[in-house]
Amino acid sequence: MRRVLFICSQNRLRSPTAERIFSGRMGLETASAGIAADAVHPVTPQTLEWADVVLVMEDWHQSELARRFGAELGDKPVICLDIPDVFAYMDPTLVRLLEAKAGPILLA
Repeated sequence: MRRVLFICSQNRLRSPTAERIFSGRMGLETASAGIAADAVHPVTPQTLEWADVVLVMEDWHQSELARRFGAELGDKPVICLDIPDVFAYMDPTLVRLLEAKAGPILLA
């Protein structure tokens, strides 16, 4: 079972959408978190240790993770999907983008 952590800013729209659409896929266990201190589910050392791979929505998420949690990340893959914060939860365009960008990474 591959454990995938999706991270966005607030854990309200993009990462929960990704968690939902990839949850239950063969061989995947998913979770989501936000990099902001006031996120619904903030990133913690424990969530990062749980994950086998981390997918972030924007470049600055990747930089902030490395700055704040470098020790917990170690050499764990952190991949930026380059998806801007302009979508609502489960927006069909967001779902298509996630399928197109994260799907090949996770379902290969």
